Amino acid sequence: MNNIITIIVVVVVAAVVGGLFFFQTGIPAGSVIPPVVELVGEDDDEMRLYGAIVLAGKSSPLLDFTKESYDAVGASGKLIVLYFYANWCPICKEETANALYPAFNALAGEGVIGFRVNYNDDETDDDERSLAREFGVAYQHTKVFVKDGARVLKSPEGWTKERYLTEIATFTK
Repeated sequence: MNNIITIIVVVVVAAVVGGLFFFQTGIPAGSVIPPVVELVGEDDDEMRLYGAIVLAGKSSPLLDFTKESYDAVGASGKLIVLYFYANWCPICKEETANALYPAFNALAGEGVIGFRVNYNDDETDDDERSLAREFGVAYQHTKVFVKDGARVLKSPEGWTKERYLTEIATFTK
């Protein structure tokens, strides 16, 4: 008799938890959810998505580049925004803080994923060098937009938050 009660309690709890998950997230049970690997940091203030650190944005995140995360996103059909960044570059620091991060924080749709890609600095790895060669990037603070595996935009000049939002909107309509 106790085993039957235990089974009934487990089934009821599972149904309640599944129902709460659906109503809180809007995602039906069994759906594929983008892989949030973990929350890290003392206050859970650092999140990883597709195995990469989320730098900005919620519905359309900007991630710190890893080849694995870039490859995982590649087949998603989303617009991929690549920002080639050097940690010694004053233009890069200014643009990320005042334009790139605020633009991704302002995006409401889910059709965009961005990557900050190290370029020609002490943190640049072989995968980042290869990506820069693939898209013909000659120097830092270059933006490259990729849609369905093809480069649709390349821009080396500095942008404002408004320019990011305008250019992203052009390719996500």
